Amino acid sequence: MDKPHYDAILVVEGISDKAFLLSFLDAEIVITNGSEVLPSTMEYLQKASKTREIVVLTDPDSPGKRIRDILDQKIPGLKHAFVRKEKSIKHHKVGVAESSKDEVMLALSHLLPSPKTKKGCLALSDLYDLGLTGSPEAAKRREKLEESLHLGYGNAKTLLERANALGLTKKDLQEALHD
Repeated sequence: MDKPHYDAILVVEGISDKAFLLSFLDAEIVITNGSEVLPSTMEYLQKASKTREIVVLTDPDSPGKRIRDILDQKIPGLKHAFVRKEKSIKHHKVGVAESSKDEVMLALSHLLPSPKTKKGCLALSDLYDLGLTGSPEAAKRREKLEESLHLGYGNAKTLLERANALGLTKKDLQEALHD
């Protein structure tokens, strides 16, 4: 059976992520080798971003977020795909390689623009109003919203950045919370 071709360059953390993705996708995959992105890797991705879409698919943890932040600072126009943490755990490890083909394909079908490409006008006060920060239930409410909208896990500031990158409104967040 032929593997589907994925046009964008996928950026992952390690060799096990790459091997897993290549088991079901035909794609160019670049490895960061952890949170210290090599200068040569950064240079290649910067050049490639001028002609190709680049999608970051890192583990749903703090090192994965750190890699995303590093790449966002240096490469314009990045897109982000997020596997859900609860769907990406095997043998007490969390990551892309621990997820499933279906989870990865779902993540790749819900790309998020770089938070630097701010389109929305949500403010932190909107998150307070919706109970997404500043209350005992805020983390659970954010988690529900992040899963519903495929935003990946994060704190209130991260949620605000990602929602604004998508141009979401306060009403959009309210509706997603009530679904």
